[in-house]
Amino acid sequence: MSSVVCVTGGSGFIGSWLVRLLLDRGYAVHATVMHLGDEAETAHLRALEGAAERLHLFEIDLLDPASLLAAIRGSAGVFHLASPCTVNRVHDPQTELLDPAVKGTLNVLRAAKESGVGRVVVTSSISAIFPSPGWPADVVKDESCWTDLEYCRQNELWYPASKTLAEKAAWEFAEGNGLDVVVVNPGTVMGPIIPPAINASMAMLMRLLQGCTDEYPDFYMGSVHVKDVALAHILLYENPSATGRHLCVEAISHWSDFASKVAELYPDYKVPRLPKDTQPGLLRAQNPAKKLIELGMEFTSMEQIIKDAVESLKSKGYI
Repeated sequence: MSSVVCVTGGSGFIGSWLVRLLLDRGYAVHATVMHLGDEAETAHLRALEGAAERLHLFEIDLLDPASLLAAIRGSAGVFHLASPCTVNRVHDPQTELLDPAVKGTLNVLRAAKESGVGRVVVTSSISAIFPSPGWPADVVKDESCWTDLEYCRQNELWYPASKTLAEKAAWEFAEGNGLDVVVVNPGTVMGPIIPPAINASMAMLMRLLQGCTDEYPDFYMGSVHVKDVALAHILLYENPSATGRHLCVEAISHWSDFASKVAELYPDYKVPRLPKDTQPGLLRAQNPAKKLIELGMEFTSMEQIIKDAVESLKSKGYI
């Protein structure tokens, strides 16, 4: 393929994998970073196979439309990944999370529309589906489920609020402006690390290995391999028939299921024994990502996700 595509947030955990796989498939890639002069953001991307010939890095600010237009112009498609991600408390949620997520998404979509982009793949999150306490207790959660924004506000869960508001804004813009948008909703993303820094999900795993008893009742709904998430983005971009939201997770499971598997695979670490049902009311499900599976997606098992993630943390010196 010779098409040019743009990846916002190209230096991140998922973004780096996506850039790598796009280059492997022959695409020319415009990848955005926050600081072109920061080797921690750029060196690992420039080292990818094919980068010297087909990777162009752009410094952008999500709240600066002109910088986004420069990066997106000339692209046939856009993958919008750039958005702040944290499961920790924030001091100023509007500035730190909500504005970059919502306004940034709209700025990307406006630039895509102005540039005549064919399709935009937006990276949302399982956090735009869950927490959703009003969902029927006997029904497995799927793409028709949305996070309860009022619940998030009451409990100061600003990250799921930011992802939900950003995704809803994207759908509203797409409908009102005739832009072709599809969405990926990944679960807790783990696996081999390409950038020098780790993401929030890998930090959760690291704390678990160190004996932390965090249960993440409002965030965890299942794991997914980082390579699978990157592949899902490409699958949705290359399949014109793909529409709507796409749950991207190997299974719907409790945080305790994940912790138990980590303890089983790595008994030498101080993994805490958590109550079996850490998230009452969450129905477990195998193969819940039916829409992606129907497009040909094959998900990596939880066991292999954990092994790949832990070995990467070891090799990078985090544990």
